[in-house]
Amino acid sequence: MVGTVEELTSKPNGRAPNSRFPLLIHRGGVPGGGANALRDRFRRHGWLNNWQYPGIYTYHHFHSTSHECLGVATGWMRLELFGRGGRDVRVEAGDVVVMPAGVSHAMTDRSEDVQVIGGYPDGRDWDNIQEEFVSDENFRAAAKLIMSLPIPATDPVTGAPLGPWLNAPSSVDAGWNDFRDGLDARA
Repeated sequence: MVGTVEELTSKPNGRAPNSRFPLLIHRGGVPGGGANALRDRFRRHGWLNNWQYPGIYTYHHFHSTSHECLGVATGWMRLELFGRGGRDVRVEAGDVVVMPAGVSHAMTDRSEDVQVIGGYPDGRDWDNIQEEFVSDENFRAAAKLIMSLPIPATDPVTGAPLGPWLNAPSSVDAGWNDFRDGLDARA
C-alpha cells in the first residue's frame, strides 16, 4: 500500500453518536486520485453504491444504515469530524477516508476542482441524519442501528480485513455503556 494510514478516534458528542471504531484516513491510498481509479478500487473491494460529487454536504450529518468511504478524486477539501468543535482535517487527491457509521462529518472548505467518490460496503443504502434536526426518538433509533451494523469484510483501499475495527475495544471497554445509559435515560 502507498502512503500512511491515520486512525482518529471519537466519543459521542452532543447529537453525534460517533463510533467506537476509528475513522481511517489513507493518505495517498490511491496515488494521484482520479475518479475512475477510486471507483474501480472501491468496487474491487466490495464498496459499491458509488457516487461522484464536488465535495460532501456542508452541514454536520452522520449515517446510521451504513459505513462510508470518501475518496478525493481531484482537488482538496477540509472536513470537520466528530461534530461541532470536533477534529479539523484536510484531505486531497488520492486520500481516502473510511468512516464508521455514526461519525459526524461536514465539509467546511474546498478547492474549486474538488471531486469526491463515495462508496458503501456491499452497496448498502445510506441515510442522512442531520444532527441539528434529529429528535430524541430518532437519535435513539439511529444509535441502536449503528451498534448493530456488521464490520465490512474489507478495507476499500487495501482489500484486507479492517484490522483497526476488528481490534477495536468492545462497546463496554470503549465507554459506550455510558452512552447507552444516556440513551436509556432519554426513553
